[in-house]
Amino acid sequence: MNGLLNKFKEVLIAVTPIVVFVLILTFTVSPVPGVMLAGFIIGAALIIAGLSLLLLGVDLAFLPLGNNMGKTLLTSNKLWFVIIISLVLGFFITLAEPSVKVLADQVAYVTSDAVPALLTRILIASGAGALLSLGMVRIVESFSLRIIMSAILFSALVLSFFASPDMFAVAFDAVGAATGAVTVPFILALALGASAMKRNSKTAGEDSFGLVGTTALGAVFGVLILGLFSNSVSSPGELTEIAELTETINITEKSLLSSFTAEMPGVAAEAFFSLLPVIIILIIFQKFSFKLQKRAFRKILAGFLYSYAGLFLFFVGVKAGFLEVGKLIGGGLADFGNNPLLVGTGFVLGMLIVLTEPAVYVFTHQIEDITNGHIKRKTVLIFLAVGVAFSVGLSMLRIIVPGIMLWHYLLPGFGSAAVLMFITPKLFAGIGFDSGAVAAGPMTATFVLAFTQGVSEAVEYSDVLIDSFGVIAMVTMTPVIALQILGIVYKFKLERNKSKEIGGVD
Repeated sequence: MNGLLNKFKEVLIAVTPIVVFVLILTFTVSPVPGVMLAGFIIGAALIIAGLSLLLLGVDLAFLPLGNNMGKTLLTSNKLWFVIIISLVLGFFITLAEPSVKVLADQVAYVTSDAVPALLTRILIASGAGALLSLGMVRIVESFSLRIIMSAILFSALVLSFFASPDMFAVAFDAVGAATGAVTVPFILALALGASAMKRNSKTAGEDSFGLVGTTALGAVFGVLILGLFSNSVSSPGELTEIAELTETINITEKSLLSSFTAEMPGVAAEAFFSLLPVIIILIIFQKFSFKLQKRAFRKILAGFLYSYAGLFLFFVGVKAGFLEVGKLIGGGLADFGNNPLLVGTGFVLGMLIVLTEPAVYVFTHQIEDITNGHIKRKTVLIFLAVGVAFSVGLSMLRIIVPGIMLWHYLLPGFGSAAVLMFITPKLFAGIGFDSGAVAAGPMTATFVLAFTQGVSEAVEYSDVLIDSFGVIAMVTMTPVIALQILGIVYKFKLERNKSKEIGGVD
């Protein structure tokens, strides 16, 4: 009970600023109808409860499962076994990730199901699984993270030139969506368990980071491959008409409670089938490998029950309460006609939203633990918040300025991140790429993406599919740069302190 209460306090503190921020916008520049506003508040309460249960379930189930899987893979001494199991794990864990489903649903919505949600989820999960295998091979064989990341980024860049422009933004958004409240803790635990079993303990800390970032980049390839075989699927005029019609129906015909109850049966089934493959994997490895005590095994199963309840409440709150309000507020701000206000709102929204991401808390705590407190989690949070603030603010600027394209940001951004990898300490290279994936979790994939779509739909010359998607990609990119800069600052401070100590001795 204490564990759940602590999680609830943590999530409440994180989500409350977003709720207050939305209420301020609602009563000032972007009014929201009373029924929708009430739905938003109920949705926020469900999200808080859902994330609290989900985080507790992650601690009880996904963290020990990932840790045990990492140890099992490393002690097997069979590279083919590591590759196959990592591929299967990566696929099903990513398929269970809430952010992936939210992104896939949004893609299906704006394309009028021309790109089915299930197909998008499968492609993202396939790419993530393939790159999780590569990341595990890197840990086993002690390959250079810098070289592997550079090769992945270059390959994604080359592939993006041949894929459909409509899918370019979605592909890079998938990087952030593939890593959220479920996948990040599991992959971090998997990497930690695997690196802890290595004979070279000096590199264990460095190897425990980088796997999340590697896995996330795999999602790009799945969607870009879809883009190779698809034609243009967007039409700004049609999309705007669909969006306006949908919002009209939601406002006038849905009662407050029916909007929530209508989502429950589908969400209940989706949450169950998302977690089922992971539970089957646990049962198989418990029988043939883990051999956990009955009490420990039951504790993990209880963790999956908490996770299921958390996913159910989270998705109901998001679908019935958050998405519609996010779109409406975004559209209202765009209609207000104050572009500096719109960019500034995006900046503040980005700074607040990263603090609500449940995976950020797991990630920052692990950084503090691995570095024995030398890198404070508050410092990491500040750098993350500033990075994400710039990403959302710049995304607003991209929508309102027709000449700015997504690749104008991503090409120099990821290019700079690749260069910084060879300047910052090795530990921070892994932390940097992990941080980008961690920052773009379920809250970003829901409210920020919906807000951006609302802005794009309200801007006459904007294409919703091309211009609104890409904001998650931006949220993924800027923290990579910010955290690697933190690493350079940290390195400079260490060198300065050493020089002072030497000077004092002399």
